[in-house]
Amino acid sequence: MREALAGEGGMTPSGDALQPLAAGALAAVVGFASAFTIVLQGLRAAGATPLEAAAGLMAVCLIQGVASIALSLRLRMPISIAWSTPGAVLLIATGTPAGGFPVTVGAFMLTGLLIVIAGLWRGFGEAVAAIPRSLAAAMLAGVLLDLCLAPVHALGAMPHLALPIIIAWALAWRFARRYAVPVTVLVAAIVIGLSTTLPAATLTHVWPVPVLVVPGFDLGAVVNIALPLFIVTMASQNVPGLAVLNGNGYHPPIGSLFVWTGLASILAAPVGGMTVNLAAITAALCAGPEAHPDANRRWIASIALGGTYIVFGLFAGLAAAFIASAPPVLIQTVAGLALLASLASALMGALVREDDRVPAIVTFVTAASGVAVLGIGAAFWGLIAGGVLVGLNRLGRS
Repeated sequence: MREALAGEGGMTPSGDALQPLAAGALAAVVGFASAFTIVLQGLRAAGATPLEAAAGLMAVCLIQGVASIALSLRLRMPISIAWSTPGAVLLIATGTPAGGFPVTVGAFMLTGLLIVIAGLWRGFGEAVAAIPRSLAAAMLAGVLLDLCLAPVHALGAMPHLALPIIIAWALAWRFARRYAVPVTVLVAAIVIGLSTTLPAATLTHVWPVPVLVVPGFDLGAVVNIALPLFIVTMASQNVPGLAVLNGNGYHPPIGSLFVWTGLASILAAPVGGMTVNLAAITAALCAGPEAHPDANRRWIASIALGGTYIVFGLFAGLAAAFIASAPPVLIQTVAGLALLASLASALMGALVREDDRVPAIVTFVTAASGVAVLGIGAAFWGLIAGGVLVGLNRLGRS
């Protein structure tokens, strides 16, 4: 079984490492570029000064990079760790608590503790593992759809920049399929480099300065920040992240992953780092066939992802300025092209069982809608909607 092979220890199997390295680096670029501004806005809204917010961005990049490397090496699976983007949106909506940023930091620590407790609670892991494979695949397809549409959107918005990237991908896919992603990344880097002008003050704050924040605790912050952040992180990030791994044939120890990500969140909090969790969309870049045709080699992609995040953390000012100056749709175009194979695989997995096809389609369209309810993302509600239909379909059957 692929999942068994993916979990084997030992040294790296023989073969080409360029493909997973490129896929992992791309995943980190996509993850950082698509949400770092939201993270900074969330920290500022929660009471952080500009210096504290920059330090928080550095801390979360470093902790998720180290965690991705450590867990991938330990499990020999592509375990990708990311910040909680829905959590950052929650911070923006909630605003600064009465006690200021120290109280927010205390809420971050409490959220990490709740995630640890969830990891130690066996019933939660068993509930996640019981999700039907067809629904997990359908949810993954729904999550990927919007990003896979990015190349089309880019052609409409800036065809002179997007077209060379798309042509490079198509030619590489036809003549050197294994290197399609690395070639696309290289061409995109050239296009962005030629079309991007860095601000004059880019080199002024290349090295963020760590700022230690003594945590404060307040009941209002527990109710308004810690508990909602825990629910949003688990429902909108960790559950979809596990579905991505399961959909690609990997079945890691769920409880252990939650414990380690919870501890990492607690560790990052005093420097302003917000909650970290399993990645979802960027995880698909590392866990899917575009990372490597051999499932036993894909953990290298998450090593590359972790290393790239560490670099972004150490040079947060420079990296943020470069990616912020680049047209976001170009970065999304590269990711969308790279994830087409994952989208096709997920759709096939969703529809393989005739009896589950309608529930799977309901899961797919709900997850693809992007509509959040009660602060919880569409991916989770897609699983709920599809699960209800599966339950109704099996009601009364032996």
